[in-house]
Amino acid sequence: MQLAQNVASALRLAESVLLGGGQQTARRNAWDAVCENRRYAHDRQETERALLRAVR
Repeated sequence: MQLAQNVASALRLAESVLLGGGQQTARRNAWDAVCENRRYAHDRQETERALLRAVR
C-alpha cells in the first residue's frame, strides 16, 4: 500500500508540473470516476454471486 501511495504522490507531482490547473483537475476527476466505476462493478459482482448462492 505504501508503494501505491508513493507512486500516486509522484504522479500527482509530475501532473502538477506538466499540466495546467484546469486540465489537471479534469484528469483527476476522470480518474476518480474510473475508480468509482470499478468499485460499483466489484460490488455488483459480489451481489450477483451472493444472490446466485442464495438461489441454489
